[in-house]
Amino acid sequence: MLSGTGLPTSVFSRPRYLILLATLCCLLWGSAYPAIKGGYALLGIARSDTAAQLVFAGWRFLLAGALLLVMAQLTGRRVWALAPVQWAQLGLLGLAQTALQYVFFYVGLANTTGVKGSILNATGTFFSVLLAHFLYANDRLSRRKALGCAVGFAGVMVVNLRGTQGLDAEFTLLGEGFIVIAAFVLSAASIYGKRLSQRIDPMVMTGWQLGIGGLVLLLGGLAGGGDIRGWSAGSLALLGYMAVLSAVAFTLWAALLKHNRVGQVTVFNFLIPVFGALLSALFLGEAVLEWRNLAALVMVCGGIWLVTTEAQAPRPVSSST
Repeated sequence: MLSGTGLPTSVFSRPRYLILLATLCCLLWGSAYPAIKGGYALLGIARSDTAAQLVFAGWRFLLAGALLLVMAQLTGRRVWALAPVQWAQLGLLGLAQTALQYVFFYVGLANTTGVKGSILNATGTFFSVLLAHFLYANDRLSRRKALGCAVGFAGVMVVNLRGTQGLDAEFTLLGEGFIVIAAFVLSAASIYGKRLSQRIDPMVMTGWQLGIGGLVLLLGGLAGGGDIRGWSAGSLALLGYMAVLSAVAFTLWAALLKHNRVGQVTVFNFLIPVFGALLSALFLGEAVLEWRNLAALVMVCGGIWLVTTEAQAPRPVSSST
């Protein structure tokens, strides 16, 4: 039996493939950190120019969605033959998981430090684990799972706290508050997407989700005065790479969530800022093998091990998932 990605369903339900594919997704998302910075530099987008950033993100996700839908159509999937209620569900998913989450995150990031933004964004894993505890009988919160999340979160803090750069106690709604809201929106939307993937092909679902969300971001950025000029072969190639990484990572992630417990998959999110820091250091010519990076990687992997090796409860007979 094939999954929505064209790969056998067993690929996503086996632990070793879960680890490999989830790590690949996080590596791809982590590579977006230096790619976004590079794109802003090539196109002259200022850090404070939120409207232009939304336009750039809109093109990225719109192209990623279009790529997936074309691939789905070519492989015989039902791209257009969806029920009215499914169109509404896909619209809600795209609005929340791509557009709304992205706006909250970037407005929040503009009003706080990058260190606090990265750390607070990692709270999304806690939200996912807590929501899954109440929604799925086979995904209850345990001491081992809580410990794994705490160790992973500590790893995220280690990789972000460098030198004399520390954390202050300041908390504002438009800054730290919006980062936390973005993390919650993404967690809730991911679980909602898990439910939709039981009835809609994951590739089709992800394609429409990215396309709808990307279009909303693009129109919102243009309405806000966002204007990107000076496209070059380099910036177009970078945009193309980001569209491909989004298409691949989001599709694989949706398939992993469909076939596994939420907690087992979302704990890998702790790897994203670690990969982001490592790849940013690599491309910026900084020392990659610093003790901070290595310690963070060990801690995050330890947290993932604690969660993914937890004994799995029997699956309920009900098909509510």
